[in-house]
Amino acid sequence: MSFLKNLTDAYPILKILGNRYIIVLAFFIIWMLFIDNTSYMEHRILNKELEELEDNKKYYQNEIKKDEENIKLLKNDDNVEKYAREKYYMKRDSEDIYIIEYEEETLPEEKSKSL
Repeated sequence: MSFLKNLTDAYPILKILGNRYIIVLAFFIIWMLFIDNTSYMEHRILNKELEELEDNKKYYQNEIKKDEENIKLLKNDDNVEKYAREKYYMKRDSEDIYIIEYEEETLPEEKSKSL
């Protein structure tokens, strides 16, 4: 016992750290920060996932708005024909379609294959 008393007299911080309330408080803080299922670390991971999901939500909402605008435009028969001709290369019976590809538009892999 005298050894502990001499040690606490030499280092007064040990007297504070040896207090049972401080020990319990330190254990509680470590438990809540690192070990528990609702720990700080777990919350950081969940917050990052939440931010990613919110970004995805904004992206898809913007895409929905663009698609709704395209649908409004396609209610007109002339616009439907124009869209079909541009995107799907559709033609009338009396027409011929020629697709011209320029060298700058080809992918680098296709260039190496053609050489």
